[in-house]
Amino acid sequence: MSTTPTVVLVHGAFADASSYAALVPELLGDGLTVRVPAVPNRSLSGDAEYIGSVISQIDGPVLLVGHSYGGAVITVAGTADNVVGLVYLAGYALDEGESLGQLQGRFPDSPLAEALVHTPFPQAGGEPGTDVSVDVEQFPSIFAADVDPDLARVLAVSQRPLAGAAFGEPASAAAWKAKPAWGVVSSADRTINPEVERFAYERAGMTTTEIESSHLVMLAHPKEVADVVRTAVSALAA
Repeated sequence: MSTTPTVVLVHGAFADASSYAALVPELLGDGLTVRVPAVPNRSLSGDAEYIGSVISQIDGPVLLVGHSYGGAVITVAGTADNVVGLVYLAGYALDEGESLGQLQGRFPDSPLAEALVHTPFPQAGGEPGTDVSVDVEQFPSIFAADVDPDLARVLAVSQRPLAGAAFGEPASAAAWKAKPAWGVVSSADRTINPEVERFAYERAGMTTTEIESSHLVMLAHPKEVADVVRTAVSALAA
C-alpha cells in the first residue's frame, strides 16, 4: 500500500467543490490522488459524518484539506483512523467543545458580519431552518477580492449556503490534537478576521504560512497553496 496520502479537499460555506478548481490541477500534476466531495453544509456534526463516510471508502492514508467552515468539518472528521494530517486554508481550527461563533467571538467581526443574508428553508417534520449566505452584490469584495471579477460574479450567484444552526454547534473532537497540521492564513481576508486564523493555528501548534490573499486563497493563489499541500504530503509520506 502506498504511503502517499489521498488528498481530500473539503470546501466551506458560501462555496462548493468548484472553489478548488485552480488547486486540483496543481495536485493532479504531481501525480496525487485527489477527491473533492460536496459538503451538505447543514450541520457541523452531519457534515463531518458525511466527510467521514467519504474517508472510510478510501484505501490508505488521507490528508484532509479544509477551507473556511471546511476547517471545522475536518477538525471533527479528521479523527478517522486513516487520516494522517490536516491542512487548514483560511479555516476554523476549533477546539473540542468550541463552536464557530465562540472562536470568531474572541475577535472583532470581519466585514462579512454585515453582509449576511438569512433565508428560511423547509425541514422535514419540523420548523423551517435558516440558510445563511452572503449578499450577492457584496460577495466579490468580501469573499473574492483578488479573484477574476467575472468568476467572482459567478461564484456570488452560485454560492452554497450554510445552515445557521451550524454556527453555534460545538465541535465534538479536535483532530489537530493528535494529527500533524498545517495552516494558511489569508492576511487580507475580509470574511474571517485573519486574527481568528492566527490564534487557532498557534493554539494548535501548526506550521503556518501567510499569504496576502482574499478568503478564497486556493482560487487566487493556487500555486502557493499547492506548495503547502506538497509540504504536508512529503512530510507524511516520509
